[in-house]
Amino acid sequence: MPSKKVTEPEPFDKRTVDFAKFKTDLTVKDYRKLFGPKGGVIFPFFSVEILSPTKTIGKGRTNLTIIRPTIVQIDTNVPFATFDRRESPSRNPVIQMHFEPIAYGITTVNTYIMEFAIQAFGQSTFNLAGGPVSTTNGGTKVLNGAQRVSLVFPNLSPTQQVFGFLEQTAGVAWNWLSVSVSFPFIVVQI
Repeated sequence: MPSKKVTEPEPFDKRTVDFAKFKTDLTVKDYRKLFGPKGGVIFPFFSVEILSPTKTIGKGRTNLTIIRPTIVQIDTNVPFATFDRRESPSRNPVIQMHFEPIAYGITTVNTYIMEFAIQAFGQSTFNLAGGPVSTTNGGTKVLNGAQRVSLVFPNLSPTQQVFGFLEQTAGVAWNWLSVSVSFPFIVVQI
């Protein structure tokens, strides 16, 4: 007896993502205001850690909590997790990162930026927050398109474990691609 043709429920996704085209919520003016003198030149710094759907655990207690994704697809050029508040009205979708600076050999007080890279497929509302220490640049964010959303942890002790999260509170489907922790850009007065 011949078998029926079977199709993949979710075929391989050949799309690519150009992260250079992602809009950032912190502008050059914001960096100057937060981290340095006015009129300075900004030099990008390196990431301490980048977590994604294919790398969910970092060093020490650094890890992800992924709440209510509708699909996680890792067999693609750029792995992603799709979330949609309309599919889970009883609990908001969330991507959360926990970070432990000392696990990376950091032994001094530093400021860190936790940056979430997402693609919103229409206007959606999010809550950006973190703790258990004070943060800056958090709050309600209305996003659409390819975005980088940044949460700042000022003057963090190397032994302090922190978390930051991006929680969808309204809107349509969105993809989460990565979350990174980095030092702030260096601002030099010229």
